[in-house]
Amino acid sequence: MEITKIYTKELRFRINLPVREVSWGMLMSISEIIKMLEAGLGKDKVHSLDFERFVYGTDWSPRTPDEIVPPDVVVTPKTTEDVVKVVKIAYETNTPVTCGGGLTGMAGGAVPIHKGIFLDMTSMNRIIEIDVENQTVRVQAGATLQEVNDALEKHGLWLTNLPESKWSCTVGSSIALENDSTFGMRWGRINQALTSVQIVTGTGEVLELGHRKSHHTSSGYKLKDLIISSEGTLGVITEATLKVEPLPEYRTVDMILFPSLKTAVNYVNRLLKAGLQIEAAHCNCKRRLNFYASTYKEKYGKAPQIPDWANALLGISFSGNRDFVEFERSYAMKIAESEEFKGQILKEREIVDSWWTSKYTLLFEAFKQKWPNTQKEKKFAAADVGVPMGRLEDIYKKFVEISEKHGLEILGMNAYFENPNSIGFSLSCAVYVDYRSKKEVEAFRKFHEDMSKAAVDLEGTMSTYMSDTYLKVPYFEYEQGKSAEYMKKIKLLFDPKGIMNPGKKFARSSLKEVVQ
Repeated sequence: MEITKIYTKELRFRINLPVREVSWGMLMSISEIIKMLEAGLGKDKVHSLDFERFVYGTDWSPRTPDEIVPPDVVVTPKTTEDVVKVVKIAYETNTPVTCGGGLTGMAGGAVPIHKGIFLDMTSMNRIIEIDVENQTVRVQAGATLQEVNDALEKHGLWLTNLPESKWSCTVGSSIALENDSTFGMRWGRINQALTSVQIVTGTGEVLELGHRKSHHTSSGYKLKDLIISSEGTLGVITEATLKVEPLPEYRTVDMILFPSLKTAVNYVNRLLKAGLQIEAAHCNCKRRLNFYASTYKEKYGKAPQIPDWANALLGISFSGNRDFVEFERSYAMKIAESEEFKGQILKEREIVDSWWTSKYTLLFEAFKQKWPNTQKEKKFAAADVGVPMGRLEDIYKKFVEISEKHGLEILGMNAYFENPNSIGFSLSCAVYVDYRSKKEVEAFRKFHEDMSKAAVDLEGTMSTYMSDTYLKVPYFEYEQGKSAEYMKKIKLLFDPKGIMNPGKKFARSSLKEVVQ
């Protein structure tokens, strides 16, 4: 087995992890289950040694070293048939199954909190078909978004769903979480690109959901859409067909200072009203602005030219035909500096390039990336709430208030514009957390709950790119209400024993179990 995961300092001391015999209602010992897996798939795809397991016990989410939960066994499937064999064994033995990709999640969606079997889907990374004429691509779920685009580039095409983690984030993970995309302002997210998806249900049945290579359908129920942001709780995503687009020939990127978040939002709305095709738009709060300014000063030994009145920093890009893009940019900058919006184009291109590097190119210089020295002591964590366009200032005030209430140092808020050609926010309300401190991790979880409820109270949502995971289980119904009961029935239709990524979205104990 090729170990590609990074061993963190916090994980190294946990090398001697016990192998449990019977747990969580499993009907056989883990050693017997391992033998069944080895017989069905071959020993080369089944990994049960301590050093093979423990790297799968956490992701980027705030978890103390004591909360790292390695699975009992890791399987590296190569085909959908391999996944079917694993799930059928799990169904027969009542064993939890969690699948994951690059483990870059920020809320523990792929953490196997009930242990059992972990499916490392990165071993299924084949590009099955590139259909240039119909502008679609068929891939295995473990292919990273960057691997897909590397294959598409030679055909002049690209998959537009590109989060910052595209080098590690897989197609399956993007579908399972419906994560953010740098280019959501124009192209939306993975749900806009997804035309068909193959899954293995909790009983081991293979289903193809969707409409093949057609972009739309009005036939049947849209079961494909149930899989989006399902977190692997309905089944394992094994393959997907995605709509891709022609690569743009030219792109411009700028950052603009505005007096307020509201002004920045109104500015973007003004550009949309004028008919401009904005490719990407991200709005940073005053604290995020200060973050960029301080790192610039740290690197270059001088402060950037940022006026005191600036309370928002908008990053914006346009792409396409060079002449058309230059016209769009010129018009957009003219409107930004008008009396109506009183914006100022950021002069320091180093900050713009640093921001765009973090969002898209990721061509970091070793030890010279934009994160400051504080990242060596604490990591950032975030609440991923969403609110309507008129409530951005309100949720920002709540963010500051709730962070201070729980004693957490604020990094800042970033509003990703994620709805194609209209304004719809995905928010990252980020704070610093010492993952080694149980007190700070618990404070973050309380912060996360308060932020989630505040967003719902403002007519928004608790999650926009991390999904529910285990964090929101205690207050899942605060947003979902009675519809949660229908969701549980859907869950049991796909997964009668509740073995698929248990403990995510709702507790297994809350399901009307069909066991044995």
